[in-house]
Amino acid sequence: SPPVSAVTRCLCRANFVEWQPPKPPNPGAMENGTGPCREERPPTAQETTVTEGAAKIVFPSSNEVFYNPVQEFNRDLTCAVITEFARIQLGTKGIQIKVPGEKDLQKVVVDLSEQEEEKVDWKDGENLAPGDKPQIAVVGEICEEGLRVLEGLAASGLRSIRFALEVPGLRSVVANDASARAVDLMRHNVQLNGVAHLVQPNQADARMLMYQHQKVSERFDVIDLDPYGSPAPFLDAAVQAVSEGGLLCVTCTDMAVLAGNSGETCYSKYGAMALKSRACHEMALRIVLHSLDLRANCYQRFVVPLLSISADFYVRVFVRVFTGQAKVKASASKQALVFQCVGCGALHLQRLGKAGEGVPGTKPAEGGGAAIPAATPRPCSLLPVCPQLGGPLWAEPIHNLDFVGRVLEAVSTNPERFHTSERIRGVLSVITEELPDVPLYYTLDQLSSTIHCNTPSLLQLRSALLHAGFRVSLSHACKSAVKTDAPSTALWDIMRCWEKTCPVKRERLSETSPAFRILSVEPRLQANFTIREDANPSSRQRGLKRFQANPEANWGPRPRARPGAKAASQVLERRRLLQNKRKDPPEDRAQRAARLKTFPCKRFKEGTCQQGDQCCYSHSPLPGASADATPTDCPETPPTRTPLDPGPAAGPGVD
Repeated sequence: SPPVSAVTRCLCRANFVEWQPPKPPNPGAMENGTGPCREERPPTAQETTVTEGAAKIVFPSSNEVFYNPVQEFNRDLTCAVITEFARIQLGTKGIQIKVPGEKDLQKVVVDLSEQEEEKVDWKDGENLAPGDKPQIAVVGEICEEGLRVLEGLAASGLRSIRFALEVPGLRSVVANDASARAVDLMRHNVQLNGVAHLVQPNQADARMLMYQHQKVSERFDVIDLDPYGSPAPFLDAAVQAVSEGGLLCVTCTDMAVLAGNSGETCYSKYGAMALKSRACHEMALRIVLHSLDLRANCYQRFVVPLLSISADFYVRVFVRVFTGQAKVKASASKQALVFQCVGCGALHLQRLGKAGEGVPGTKPAEGGGAAIPAATPRPCSLLPVCPQLGGPLWAEPIHNLDFVGRVLEAVSTNPERFHTSERIRGVLSVITEELPDVPLYYTLDQLSSTIHCNTPSLLQLRSALLHAGFRVSLSHACKSAVKTDAPSTALWDIMRCWEKTCPVKRERLSETSPAFRILSVEPRLQANFTIREDANPSSRQRGLKRFQANPEANWGPRPRARPGAKAASQVLERRRLLQNKRKDPPEDRAQRAARLKTFPCKRFKEGTCQQGDQCCYSHSPLPGASADATPTDCPETPPTRTPLDPGPAAGPGVD
């Protein structure tokens, strides 16, 4: 471990306040910010030990501290992204990083900063005096000029500990959580992994902690936010606490809101209206990017996306934050409204502003102004219906392909570094094949179900679009996605040509249905469905794991951590037992007839039943049968009540 003076200087740079007991038994441990040493005790029966990556953590079996093993892919990808970001940031300072398992150090480092027009290339020994050796940052050691990392909601501290054990070039890692139980557990895990010199547990509200680090000299180089649900309450503080050109990593697990199930809730949290669309997963990514840029613009800052992932039950974005008034003025041209046809699902994006135009009669601002368009387009001219309006959302590219290529190369050359390296390679490979300038996408089942025809294969549809002169690609957000620059008219012409090979019975279609109106028009474009070689993407030919199936049973978001809660397995078991408990078991006609015969017929008792033996209810008194018993599914015997009968539950305070 480093000397005490170096650790003290590191803590001064981090500038955070942590709760400490009044009488620490170990002064050295307290100086490191880890609290009293209570790690000699072995894990009890109420604790579980988990090994992930290079970290080994202990967390309680009860659901007091949140932990989800399904998000191992999320944590592996974050470690890979921060490593490449550290390589870029430290390369400009003449510092190389050494990753365990890599054969050779990187020779060239590219600066992705938009503040500099020229890209910085740094090679070994270029800026060094004769006889000097390049400074090398290794894993597990403090780098005096390294990155300052903040994990705002650390829970068990697994992610922060993995940063310290797997990412080189770090100066300090602040693992923060508002729960005292979580912070106590983090101290135990930090000592267990021997990273007390790098990781400092801290108990505070994440928003207040980030607001206290708004000064330029106190900002964090990397901020990681992975809350339970929506990160909306933390975004305003995060865009202020990240350094110039720093990295902001945000996870959103409230996919029901972002996917359009609750548009008003999405608007209140992210400032955009989500639509129910087959492209909802990419729309969720673009809504989150819009929300980040909107909050950053309030402080003359803007975001530059590096990587945006939609995986499993969440979305994950990695953006860099810069400051620049001229660039902020052009942010309106990066946002767009979405018009979606209610009938056929055609999509059209309308930018909020147009870059390069300003107020007439004035000098255009540097970086371009924003002119608001007056025209309101319609995505489809076939159907006389009003389109749905959604957004605003981010309309620019959601990935930096150069940065994605660097991460992909690093993971491919060192696959033993992560347990999910195979999936990371597959997802990033699909991302490199996506069309960067085409927002949103269509799906095969959406196109075929609209006109009620058979579904063409993916290669057939891609080949038809390529033969017609359009570009086409897949999307990592959906397995059956078709991302293309073809207009909706050309896309429906291709589907009309496909329908002619498997005709739809027109007499079964309503004249007002979208299928009837679309098929009633003859196609102007004659589609060619001959399979082309370039129709099959490279990631598909290599058989990469691009779209992973559910990794385990009871897969998905785990229950929220609560003090004194039961074990997560007990909660999931109770959910399974109570599932569909209100649904009646299925029964056949004989069982239903026998069940109805157990109820007496009230009309027979009153002398008004004319069904005779054909009546489904009993005309003879049955032992144990109540005369007032009435089946809930009886359509012939509505409940009756005399005016003098107040009912069995009448009385004060009873509805």
